[in-house]
Amino acid sequence: MAGMAERGSERADSFWTWRELMYRFAGRLTPESLHDISAQLFVEMLQAGYTSTCEFHYLHHQAGGQPYDDPAAMSQAIIAAARETGIRLTLLPVLYMTGGFDGRELSDRQRRFGHDVDAYLSLLDTLVAQEDPMLRVGVALHSLRAVPADAMRDVLAAPQVGALRPIHIHISEQTAEVEECIASRGARPVEWLLANAAVDDAWTLVHATHVQASELVGIASSKAVVALCPTTEANLGDGVFPLRDFIARGGRIGIGSDSNVSVSPVEELRWLEYGQRLVSRQRNIAATRELPSSGESLVMRAIAGGRQSNGHGLQEDDLLVLDEQSASMCGVSAMDLHDRFVFAGNGCPVKDVFVQGRRVIESGRHVHGERIRQRFRDSMRGLLSDS
Repeated sequence: MAGMAERGSERADSFWTWRELMYRFAGRLTPESLHDISAQLFVEMLQAGYTSTCEFHYLHHQAGGQPYDDPAAMSQAIIAAARETGIRLTLLPVLYMTGGFDGRELSDRQRRFGHDVDAYLSLLDTLVAQEDPMLRVGVALHSLRAVPADAMRDVLAAPQVGALRPIHIHISEQTAEVEECIASRGARPVEWLLANAAVDDAWTLVHATHVQASELVGIASSKAVVALCPTTEANLGDGVFPLRDFIARGGRIGIGSDSNVSVSPVEELRWLEYGQRLVSRQRNIAATRELPSSGESLVMRAIAGGRQSNGHGLQEDDLLVLDEQSASMCGVSAMDLHDRFVFAGNGCPVKDVFVQGRRVIESGRHVHGERIRQRFRDSMRGLLSDS
């Protein structure tokens, strides 16, 4: 649906109006179309320079909320797409239980997402049995508004969850979410989470856009990663994360493409920096005394945070080969390599990509790219014919 939610309406457009179109698409997806879309996405990610992805997956059931004959059918579609394309996958099945902080039941459009705690843990057991060096399974709590406090505690206390890393959660993305959390739980979302869960380096807080200084200190002290998704946060009008203050406190960051309105680590890193510059009216916000190059600071922090967040370890056999003949790399030196990669031009300088030592992108192309693209086109025609 990238590019299909950009028309104004009579009411103020926001994340909440964007969500209406998202629900329409989510209601039409099948395991087959999800596989085709995922494979196309993973090819695009590899071509852009991502070697791993954390899939925050909450489209579990049939459109009416009934489980498939195989309750893991939608998860299996994503796993199959990752294996076909050769990307590292951290599958994060999402626990989604309520439609808001008030505990209201899921709407008809949300029933595909829902699980109770027992069914959710059973799904995790099924998926963990399939882990291999290219597949990790973790836990995703959709958000504080979608997971009641007692359910969160039950899941985190479950034996199989205690052995799983990582744990991801959407948090503090929208100001309305912050206000509702204060009204319902008497604390801001990050503040409440830090006080009610043993947040540590297994955790990834996705967005954490609207936070106060004390919350930044708490996140940094916990060694959790904040996953920042600047193209999505900008597209949805979320706000700007206080990056400089977080880095100064030793905070850890990763990046994500989230809604996939754009699939480019370069664009995420560039706009992470540019958003800070626009707000502060200063330059080189990510640069530090230890890493005076903004590009190098952004790239190295994102790599370290990504490795921690996805649970795959060092990934030493994952490599990008940049094209020194490309315009943005012309005359490149070790001193300006990262700055050129992040800030120079709009062409993608990634030539080859190796994942676990296997070349999956050669001269900018994926070996199965055309076949996957054709399947994606066919699936999109089917989805759009009913819109």
